[in-house]
Amino acid sequence: MIKRWVLASYFGKQYLYRFLAFLAALMGIVFLFEVAELMRRSGSKHEVPFNVILTMAAYKLPDTIEQILPFVVLFAGLLTFWKLTRTQELIVARAAGVSAWQFAAPALLVTFLFGIINITVLNSIGASLHGRYKELEIQYLDASPTFEFTGTGLWMRQSYQGNNYLIHADKVKFSPLTLVPVVVFVYDEEGRYIKRIDAPEAQLIDSSWVVPNAIINFSNNTSEEAEEWDLPTNLTVSKIQDSMTDPNTISVWELPKFIETLEAIGLPTMRHEVAFHSILAQPVALLAMALFAVAFSLRLNRRGGVLPMIIAGVFIGSLAHFLNKLVLALGMNNTLPIVLATWAIPVIMLALGIAALLHIEESG
Repeated sequence: MIKRWVLASYFGKQYLYRFLAFLAALMGIVFLFEVAELMRRSGSKHEVPFNVILTMAAYKLPDTIEQILPFVVLFAGLLTFWKLTRTQELIVARAAGVSAWQFAAPALLVTFLFGIINITVLNSIGASLHGRYKELEIQYLDASPTFEFTGTGLWMRQSYQGNNYLIHADKVKFSPLTLVPVVVFVYDEEGRYIKRIDAPEAQLIDSSWVVPNAIINFSNNTSEEAEEWDLPTNLTVSKIQDSMTDPNTISVWELPKFIETLEAIGLPTMRHEVAFHSILAQPVALLAMALFAVAFSLRLNRRGGVLPMIIAGVFIGSLAHFLNKLVLALGMNNTLPIVLATWAIPVIMLALGIAALLHIEESG
């Protein structure tokens, strides 16, 4: 009689090898596409060195791979169980009394452990690398204002006519976009301090920060009052809502505190809450893809179809991805509760995967 733990170890290794091989191959392909895209974006910027492009592509790679992990799990599982079926190994195992759940369990365990490792370790590394990517992107490809949030409020950096501006506000209000109160530090290109502007508020009006009742303190210890002080900017309300803080640059460990900071400042938190719950729900989504891989490979191999198996895998993976993005968009628009929007599709897909495997097991 075959020892169950030996068989489970063998199946688990087979799945792990193919999972790592498929992941490595996909990383190589994604890296080449990232390099090509960055070269296209930097085509009009001759000062971007090629080694910087390679570095940026490497920094962005973990974030891109995390988005397509469900496809990696799905196709690694399909390939593994298709191979085991073709070599009659699964047939021998079933004849020895091993159920579909028993030979699926090693793949599910490997998938779940990888999902946990991804959340607890790899996510933090990927967030750090993505943050470095955004810094290089701003430096070489995009001159948009940058933002930073701390326990003391909002900090924003921008450049205009050779000077650098560091803007601070305790809170942010919308309609119109208003910083309250505002402090602006002005430096020259060499980083030398020029002046400081203090005011009760600054409003974004017609592509300019309009600062009424400003007190200007110069570097020579003199000061003056200005009824209105203006600073042109390319900032818009949509940019400050959508682009100023990429959730992918913040690890899952830091997101809850960051969300609290956004709430204290008065900024919307939907994107970050969606990102936080999406990360936590990822192991469930990966388990669902592993279950579908087992179910589809067993069912379609009985009918002798490799191509139908591949088509089914692409279809189920694409459908799950599309539905998940659709429901997440509804969550970010406050149409659905965030918890429902982030967990609904992974849980539903997991339930369907379990149902599919149960059906195959009952049908023999």
